[in-house]
Parts: sequence; structure tokens; C-alpha cells
Amino acid sequence: MKTFNHDRLSLARKRRQLTLRRLGELSGLTPSTLTRLEKGEREPEAKSVQKLADVLGYPEDFFYSADLPELNSDSVSFRSFARMSAAQKHASEAAGCLGIELVEWLDRHFQLPQADLPEMDAGDCASSPEEWALWIRNYWGIGARPIGSMIDLLEAKGVRVLSMDEETAHVNAFSFWRDDVPYVFLNTYKTAESSVFDAAHELGHLLMHREGVVHSDKVREAEADRFASSFLMPEMDVRARVQGFVDVPLILKNKKRWNVSAFAFARRLKSLGMFFSDDHYRRVCIELTRRGFRKSEPGGVDRQTSKIWNQVITHLWKNRMTFEDIARQLCLPPDEVQALIMGLLTPKKPEQVAEKLPSDYAERRKMFRVLGGDN
Repeated sequence: MKTFNHDRLSLARKRRQLTLRRLGELSGLTPSTLTRLEKGEREPEAKSVQKLADVLGYPEDFFYSADLPELNSDSVSFRSFARMSAAQKHASEAAGCLGIELVEWLDRHFQLPQADLPEMDAGDCASSPEEWALWIRNYWGIGARPIGSMIDLLEAKGVRVLSMDEETAHVNAFSFWRDDVPYVFLNTYKTAESSVFDAAHELGHLLMHREGVVHSDKVREAEADRFASSFLMPEMDVRARVQGFVDVPLILKNKKRWNVSAFAFARRLKSLGMFFSDDHYRRVCIELTRRGFRKSEPGGVDRQTSKIWNQVITHLWKNRMTFEDIARQLCLPPDEVQALIMGLLTPKKPEQVAEKLPSDYAERRKMFRVLGGDN
């Protein structure tokens, strides 16, 4: 006899950003009943599971599957954590659990690179994010040259990269370690340049904050930003390329070399003392804002994609497998599998990658964003 997995009900509810009260209204079950179900204090009737599966958009088999991968909230590094609601944080953590299941499925079917993010020896004495950035570049033999693709680099070093489909700027990215495997989730709702910086930011967390919470969130985020800036735009390379008076045309001309946003490049120049004064920097920022660079990146670079996922999906397509087939094997909704992968794929003809999901899946995701609760 199959046993109902109460943790999976809790995850599905949080992933859909529904409160117990709202899920009760949609399913016809009382909040107290749902609370007991999520705590494992009672077994649901078959018709109740059917209602929950229909409302949450998860297959019934999902709720009878094995225990979910454990994800310690304290070990997850969230970018823009301060602006996230509790519901968004819980939904992102739920996506992390689903991503682990997807990656474990991938590991069973394909040979992936092993993690090569070493812990620094005490003798290396990296005391600042800038020193960490220089150290890992030297360790990987990159030198001072620009990074062609952050996603390619992370994947080559054994980081499992997945995408998110949150449609909010408040969840930029997050990362964590699990069983000595590093994970990075990127929100492709942001500009391509923002995703590049987010990827480097999360690399900083994986390297510098592997042991979990040591400093406050504010300090950790500032350290990861400094790491990302130094890692993407090495001082030696920047000083060799940027000479003379710094103005907006110079920033727009040079920023694409490092695949960063205009503001990220301006902040890097400021950290290197390449502005004459704070007022000089402020005037450049005002002009960039006037030109629209605060909210977008006019004339931006192409979005970086995943070689691994492109190769995997192409291989599966040749064997007549689709997102729905993967989802069926994992007992997941197809829209969740698509959300974890689609943002990393190179745009091609649909039949070369995977079929578009039926419109009801897209409509269902929109519905959950409207119905989402506060916890």
C-alpha cells in the first residue's frame, strides 16, 4: 500500500506560493486538516489527494514518492534576500529541492564533470573577496582574461546550473552545496548582464561561504558582490584597457568585453579609483540612469546558455523524449521541469529542443502567481 508523503504536500504548496487557508479554499479541505496532513498526523482519503493534485497541478504519484532531498535553509545563499517575501523564499527553496531531484536524475543518465571548487588552504591566506577572486583564477589557469561564458565555466568546474521562472526581480539567484555538489539557480527574468554577474556572485558564495552562515546576510552579500566584480573584471585587464577620462561613452564602449552591465562596470571603475571624484562618479550614474540603464541594458549582450542542458535535451529529443517524459519519470509537473531548464537553452526551432508545453500549463503557472499567499 502506498504511503502519503506529507513533506511533498508542504513542498508543492510552498512552491505554488499558497497559504494553508488559500489551499483550503481551493481544495475544499479545512486549514486544520491540511495542517495535520503536512505534519503527517493523518492519512488523506484518495479523493482528497485527487483534489490537492488538481489544485496544485502536481501528479498524484508525486505525493506518494520517496522522501525529498533535504535542503538546509541556512546553507542557501540568496541574492537580494532582503527584498524577498517569505512566500518567494519558500518557493525558491522548493525549486531547489526539485532541482536536486532533476540533477540526480541527470547524473544517473549522463556523465557530468566533478566539482572543482577547492577549499583554500590556510597557507594561501586569502582574507578578502578580491584575493579569493585572484586565487581561483590562478588555480583554474584563467589568468586575467575575460570569462567567455560564466555558465560554461561553472558547468566545466562541476557546478550544477539550473534556471528559475519566477518573473520577479526580487529573486535574482541562489546557490548551495549538497553532498559536495555545488548548485546555482539563475533567474532568467533579469537581463543577460545581470545573470552573468549573479553567476559570479553565487560562485563567490560557494567558495567563500561554504561552511554556512558566518557573517550577516548583508556582509555576505557585499563580499559576494566584491568577489564577482573582481572575478569578472580583473584589475590588471581593466587598467590595461581603460585609460583616460571616464565618461558614459567609454563605459558603454568597454563594458561588453566583460559581459557586464554599465552600472556594474562603473562601480568596478570606482572601486579601482578611476574616477576623479565622487561627484564625477555620481554624474556618470545620473547620465546612465537617464539613458535607461538603471532598469534595463539597452544594446545588451546575448544571454549565456548551458552546453550541458542543450546537449542533453538534443540527445533526448533524438530519442523521442520530451519535457513531459522527464517529468513523468520524476512524478513532477512538466511546467516545473521546463522552468528548471528552459532558461538555459539556446533558442532553436521548437522541434530541435522540445515541444512547447500545452497552454494550460502556462495558464496554471500564471494562476498560482495571482493566488499566491504570504507564507
